[in-house]
Amino acid sequence: MNKTIITVVGKDTVGIIAKVCTYLADNNINILDISQTIVQDYFNMMMIVDMNNSQKKFGTIADELEEVGKGIGVMIKCQQEDIFNSMHRI
Repeated sequence: MNKTIITVVGKDTVGIIAKVCTYLADNNINILDISQTIVQDYFNMMMIVDMNNSQKKFGTIADELEEVGKGIGVMIKCQQEDIFNSMHRI
């Protein structure tokens, strides 16, 4: 399985989840787990997704999601699971 961690952070507004999830669905990326919270008007979401069935490469998806984020006023970052785990290991 080709797992990727996606984080979305920014000022809360209508449609953030819809825009991100629409992009993922359009690119055949399956959401395995999702958590989102809003703290004093700030939106934070973390997703674990499976990119096995996507026709696009990781770098392309990361760049396109970053552009989606810019369009809705949030920051979207992608990390491959193995790199994420290495960075957060004690």
